[in-house]
Amino acid sequence: MTLLSRLYGVRPALRHRVRVRRNVEIPAADGVRLLATHYYPAGRQRPPLVLLRSPYGRGNALDRLPALLAERGYQVLYQSLRGTAGSGGRFDGFVIDPADGDGTLSWLRAQPWFGGELATWGASYLGFVQWELAARDIPEWKIALIQDAPSSFAEGFMYPGGAFATGNALGWVQLVERMFTGGYGVIRQMAGMVGAARRLSQATLALPLQEADQALTGHPVTWFRDWVGHGPDQEYWASTDHRANVARMPPVVHLQGGWHDFFLPGMLADHAALVATGRQVRLLVGPWGHGRGLYTREGLTDALAMLDAALLGRQTPAGVRLYVTGADRWIDVPAWPPVHEATPWFLHPDGGLSRNPHDGHSSPSRYRYDPADPTPTVGGTQVGLSAGAKDNRAIEARADVLTFTTAPLTDDVEAVGPVRVRLHTRSDNPHADYFARLCDVDPRGRSINVCDGIVRLRDPGDIRTAEVVLWPMAHRFGRGHRIRLQVSGGAHPRFGRNPGTGEPLATGTGLLASDHEVFHDADHPSALWLPLISGAS
Repeated sequence: MTLLSRLYGVRPALRHRVRVRRNVEIPAADGVRLLATHYYPAGRQRPPLVLLRSPYGRGNALDRLPALLAERGYQVLYQSLRGTAGSGGRFDGFVIDPADGDGTLSWLRAQPWFGGELATWGASYLGFVQWELAARDIPEWKIALIQDAPSSFAEGFMYPGGAFATGNALGWVQLVERMFTGGYGVIRQMAGMVGAARRLSQATLALPLQEADQALTGHPVTWFRDWVGHGPDQEYWASTDHRANVARMPPVVHLQGGWHDFFLPGMLADHAALVATGRQVRLLVGPWGHGRGLYTREGLTDALAMLDAALLGRQTPAGVRLYVTGADRWIDVPAWPPVHEATPWFLHPDGGLSRNPHDGHSSPSRYRYDPADPTPTVGGTQVGLSAGAKDNRAIEARADVLTFTTAPLTDDVEAVGPVRVRLHTRSDNPHADYFARLCDVDPRGRSINVCDGIVRLRDPGDIRTAEVVLWPMAHRFGRGHRIRLQVSGGAHPRFGRNPGTGEPLATGTGLLASDHEVFHDADHPSALWLPLISGAS
């Protein structure tokens, strides 16, 4: 029995001995040779096949999932994408060559051991390639299991709120570089990233930013320079946008995400689009950062139940399952978002936060943002081990961070759904970012982040409105706790610092500090909107 089977209690009804064929050659449609490992259960004739396509190599910790699936009676084809782990061609970041999918499907259909039933599975990049696969009609495709991967790359990962995701982008460059040159597995790569944290931190401050790859890896990375050289609305990103493929996804889709995953908003948009097509869609969102939910008991057992239902004719899990942080419990709801009331909590001039707006005149709250000493961040939706719920007190003690906090709550407040903040602001520089973070302050004073978001403003004006869309949430603020909103000019390096000059992102070298005011008077009622669910106060 595999390690994962023992850890997560997913023992199959009949355990199969697993056979493995390594370095299977698959011709892409353009003749490039792709390598794969074929796992199959001994004694079963043409069982359903699960396809995994990855840039992260084979023969490492990620092989545990194919082995577990084969033990349960499925075939697994675990393929390395072009330019990775011995496969020919050139790796091009998140631009996937369609010849890979075309050739793989043609080759697969010609194999005598393929029984005509196909599933796909994978997290992050292994999920993203599934959206690209749907560019073609695949009648054999019965179910897609996608973790932490939206159908569109630019909005969900690279330019959230219009700000460039410098730390996450360079963190992935570092991961890929170490993987391609180090010759060892992803888990060890992550450990290596911890040791390389200082180099990564220095690279996020490189000017011009297009040379940050050189500072990090010692050589140019073409696809990173493409990212910083193209704004989110430019044609370059069309090759990473697979939202139009929703109509060709298989009839059953399992989506899994985490509240601290940078891809979550895009995945929830995909969930809505899939539901609109009438497909059977399961959504699971847990208390995890990127890539951490797959190897959890809840994540793995839920996905396996959906796979068995689609391929073995068992009853399919339905609806939406969410983990409520703060309450430490799972809930089942019929849809995302569940029925809720978007309820405003108003900023007050004394640093207060209240359900009632300030009813008179007040001077605005002020701070100065200096990109030469950018406001840092902790936890949240970062790449790597630093993601998640963290204590924010050190950040909140900075002069360039404003906080607005309720009195201790007299009752629990439970909020599940989308979150937004409206700030009435004034700055002496039109080029400004506004970062908003929601925190839960416990009775001991620890301020733990729940969700956050950012927006970049460019158009000049006097008092401007900054509409900040935060990551969605499912959280209970307990009685005696306080709700806190942070406001600042950035969250570096999760969202790259705004230089303040208006120069092109890739080539700009200047830095310009700016002064900011946040208004909260009767004419400018800045507020946080929480999605209170039925029964919450």
